[in-house]
Amino acid sequence: MPEPFQTMRISLQVNGQAVEAEVSAVSRLSGFLREVLGLTGVKEGCCEGECGACTVLLDGQPVNSCLMLTFQAAEREVTTIEGLGEGNGLQDAFLQLGAVQCGYCTPGTLAAAEGLLRASPNPVEAEIRHALAGNICRCTGFETIVQAIAAHAAARQETY
Repeated sequence: MPEPFQTMRISLQVNGQAVEAEVSAVSRLSGFLREVLGLTGVKEGCCEGECGACTVLLDGQPVNSCLMLTFQAAEREVTTIEGLGEGNGLQDAFLQLGAVQCGYCTPGTLAAAEGLLRASPNPVEAEIRHALAGNICRCTGFETIVQAIAAHAAARQETY
């Protein structure tokens, strides 16, 4: 483990782009993405891994970026809400079914949902709820979120 005040140069992929940066040994990935790279879709809610607002995909798997040190993402692929883009349809499903209210949890929830759909393209409701267990939404009550993910999964299956 590096010394706390040490800095190091790392390389990683963020949303398909190569990134090289000098980072503190104690900087959180969530802070690096927001403050250094300007990817403000990553939200910092609790900074304890409880709310899921900071969820990103690391090598395709959902992780709480507030619990990761930036150097732990070296030589890996990070995908944020900005990297998921508007063209994948999941965001459209959320909008069409009203699965967004204030929007604070939405980026992390979308990242968790995308991670689920990559691992299980046709999930049942219990799988969806399990995948979202680490994401807190105080506005929607999750019903519309679950419906949007299920509808999007079904639409993806029809196109394949």
